Amino acid sequence: MIAANPEQFTEQARFNMIAQQIRPAEVLDQRVLDTIAETPREDFVPQAQRALAFSDLELPIGHGQVMMKPIMEARLLQALDVQPDDKILEIGTGSGYFTALLARLGGHVTSVEIQPELLAEAGNKLAAHDIRNVTLVEGDASHGWDDGGPYDVIAITGSFPILPEGFQQNLKIGGRMVVIVGEGPVMEVRLITRTGESDWRSEALYETEFPPLLNVEQPEGFVF
Repeated sequence: MIAANPEQFTEQARFNMIAQQIRPAEVLDQRVLDTIAETPREDFVPQAQRALAFSDLELPIGHGQVMMKPIMEARLLQALDVQPDDKILEIGTGSGYFTALLARLGGHVTSVEIQPELLAEAGNKLAAHDIRNVTLVEGDASHGWDDGGPYDVIAITGSFPILPEGFQQNLKIGGRMVVIVGEGPVMEVRLITRTGESDWRSEALYETEFPPLLNVEQPEGFVF
């Protein structure tokens, strides 16, 4: 009896993730699918979670943070329509996996993370995969991020009860931003496109629920 090859198991699990989770969610952009297929998600999850790397789960990565489900990562990437020369801002580096996907699709990524330990771990993983078109910045972007803009793409990997206005001001005309807005249990993923000097288009993509960025400003409670 021939022992199964662990690499074959991994590749089959990756194939299943794309075929059974991502494609059925109408993620059909071939560049997005190819980038996910070619970027080893299992190398970016904590060792204790490695067996669950391709599961339809939010995975804990330490410091109270979680890694998005594969289906959400794929849907956000497709909505952003990242182009090879795009200048990208990511808020929330986390595991570094979504950073890697953005970097492989775009021109350059500036990724901001409030937790220095997560930032260091992500930097090591990105370097191990020779992903060099990324600048990692330690900082608190809970009230906006003005440095280095304007950007073609802004990806915010945590939710906001109310989106600070500064983010959309930091988009180039024609630039796209995805953000999760609202309060649980029902939040919206929104795609915001800057259409002019003082004009933006906001489109609700789908409902979800995801933890907020650290230090976001909570709105005052409703009075009934």
